[in-house]
Amino acid sequence: MLGHDIIVIGTSAGGLKALGAILGALPADIDAVLFIVQHVAADQPSIIPQILADVSSLPVSHPADKELIQTRRIYVAPPDYHLMVNQGSMRVVRGPEENRFRPAIDTLFRSAARAYGTRVVGVVLTGYLDDGTVGLQAIKKRGGVAIIQDPNEAEYPSMAKSALRYVKVDYCLPLVKIPDLLVQLSKEPAAKEEAYPVTEEIEIESRIAEQQMNTQEFLESVEAIGTRTTYTCPECNGSIWQIGKKEPLRFRCHTGHSFTANAFEAQQTHNLEKALWSAVRIMEEKVVFSRQMAERMRNYNLTSSATKYEDHAMNLDKEVSLIRDIILNSFATKRTIAAIEEDQPE
Repeated sequence: MLGHDIIVIGTSAGGLKALGAILGALPADIDAVLFIVQHVAADQPSIIPQILADVSSLPVSHPADKELIQTRRIYVAPPDYHLMVNQGSMRVVRGPEENRFRPAIDTLFRSAARAYGTRVVGVVLTGYLDDGTVGLQAIKKRGGVAIIQDPNEAEYPSMAKSALRYVKVDYCLPLVKIPDLLVQLSKEPAAKEEAYPVTEEIEIESRIAEQQMNTQEFLESVEAIGTRTTYTCPECNGSIWQIGKKEPLRFRCHTGHSFTANAFEAQQTHNLEKALWSAVRIMEEKVVFSRQMAERMRNYNLTSSATKYEDHAMNLDKEVSLIRDIILNSFATKRTIAAIEEDQPE
């Protein structure tokens, strides 16, 4: 019987320290392969494999697209690319962002659940917001094991707290205890995969992430697992569907962008602030242009027109100040309404 030998780990803020603690304690002969997503800036070269290789006894690398999987290795998602696991190989693609990230933890976890079912162990570590929760749900649906870092010790507890709230987690442990558990699980036989079939939702969302469908297939796929809403995608402005009715609340557009409620709200706020700053820029340009026109009218001794342009510029400047005040002080651009870590069930 095969053990739990497919280990997927997701982390964000504070993640390098947490990863180092786990990988540094794993033995070189662990009978497993590890896949890691750490949220990183898309425009910066990644040195994560070099950093982790310094503490790990296992080889660490960024995989290439369609590279074959080798056991006793650690594969890290490259910046700006999703890492997905197929049977025997990996996909490394610049698919649409999920939860505003590429690479995304949910994308990796879902693909591993689809490909390897009960053999998968999912680990969510420190990080902000809630990427990883939906991925852990997919792993549990396929009979895999869900582990989270104890939120009480996590540098940023939001991701762990979200997973604890919405997933029937198998283990909630401090970092120091996770390596021994991973070794133990790799030796324990996994349950029969037939008892945990791939759901339509997991299959469709995995295929969407790979971006290997035509336009009609994309639309038909998202229609099959979601309900159309009146919202628009905050990334591409396309139509957006609510996926299922279970928690966490989440959305997906037909091009492939996916959001939990928290990520959706965060992107809406970002777009609103961006639009307001754009309005400020356009109005300021109009103020400058009106004053230029006033000067031009004065040069032609058109005093009445010059005065009207000056008055227009002055009043428009006041309106610019109102929009600036909205950006700086209003509820419209408030980034956090009810943080996960502050909210407790009543």
